[in-house]
Amino acid sequence: MFKTTRGLILREVRYKEADRILTILTDSEGKITAKARGALRKSSRTGAATQQLTWSELTLFGNRGKWQVNEGSVIEGFEGLRADIAKLALGSYFSECLDAFGAEEQPEPALLQLGLNSLYALSRDLCDPLQIKAAFEMRLMALTGFQPAVQSCVYCGKTEPEDPCLGLETGGLCCRACRKADFGRTAGLGGDALAALRYILSAPAKQLFSFKLEGKGLKLLSEAAEDYLCEHAERGFPTLEYWKKVR
Repeated sequence: MFKTTRGLILREVRYKEADRILTILTDSEGKITAKARGALRKSSRTGAATQQLTWSELTLFGNRGKWQVNEGSVIEGFEGLRADIAKLALGSYFSECLDAFGAEEQPEPALLQLGLNSLYALSRDLCDPLQIKAAFEMRLMALTGFQPAVQSCVYCGKTEPEDPCLGLETGGLCCRACRKADFGRTAGLGGDALAALRYILSAPAKQLFSFKLEGKGLKLLSEAAEDYLCEHAERGFPTLEYWKKVR
């Protein structure tokens, strides 16, 4: 069965001399694994379209649950990432997260849109990379069933908690003074970071990065978002550690 679809290449692994094994987040089939025969040869018709962090139109051949890329053309190469090692590392972290949280062979258009919008914003310098990273992480959590409840303090009910903290395990919000032992580990937010977090969780997809935050507030939001994602992923991300070294 032949099928034409669009897909974001999340991962590529060299196989034998010239083949690639790909993890692709497609718009029609969800996350799939596919082989691109001869993709590493200079004469390949699929070479450019099967590079990691490329948004491509692909012609796939499917047989008994296995996919092969027969043809491909680049829709968006996110060239701004490839000219900057820190951006490339952060983009690779985004793709590793999408791979970790994406469901096999289940279309997830909102997840795909988040990945594409985040890579575009990063490659075009639309805002601070820390802002893009935090927005990506928290929106990803919301889309995959881990949205935190940040409307009010779980203990006193204040909608504007004093010195607010995000529960990394519970996903709740509390004033630092209200916090009890059973609330578990927390990440400090502060008022500005909390307002930005609320925006991220509710904003339309195309306006996800349209908030202003800098300095200490951005640092707190970035740290909280990262800690929250890693807590629920129950794993580390090598690409995240590499980004921290080269940023």
